[in-house]
Amino acid sequence: MDMKRCTWAGTDDPLYIAYHDEEWGVPVHNDQKLFEFMVLESAQAGLSWRTILHKREGYRRCFKGFDPKKVAKMTDKDVEKLMLDPSIVRNRLKITATIVNAERFLAVAKEFGSFSNYLWSWTGENPIQNARKHMRDVPAVTELAEQIAKDLKKRGFKFLGPTVWYAFMQATGMVNDHTTDCFRHTEVRRLK
Repeated sequence: MDMKRCTWAGTDDPLYIAYHDEEWGVPVHNDQKLFEFMVLESAQAGLSWRTILHKREGYRRCFKGFDPKKVAKMTDKDVEKLMLDPSIVRNRLKITATIVNAERFLAVAKEFGSFSNYLWSWTGENPIQNARKHMRDVPAVTELAEQIAKDLKKRGFKFLGPTVWYAFMQATGMVNDHTTDCFRHTEVRRLK
């Protein structure tokens, strides 16, 4: 018997389905994993998530296993090399933003003890549990995403506007936006 999923997961792409079933909406507290999602969500701005998901391993290789300390040390020479690598989206602004964001990520982690501490302080340490019936009911942005994006911009982050940030919040489990008819809604709701 087929399990009911959020409609965006589709039925024809095993990688996309696995992402929906195993990762999307699961609360993330590991800083390196949070940085990974930051890199990927920022890269996705203006593109489809499917495109970025299929380039994830390229991003992992090009951006040093998503280690923010190593990414923060990348140079203009690294940027030029990445501009020739078809395994990622070759957008100079997004590539340089990733390096800047690594530096800013580390500064926030130092200030708060971890980036996770900073991030989860916005939700009182608990995921926001939504109960939306249809994907059309899921907003592209929320007031909280706008507040966090504004704070990140003040801290010098790039390519992390409120729409991108809300997608990040969904991906990292800050919010549970699985629709109520999706088998993952209840499973994710139980996670902390």
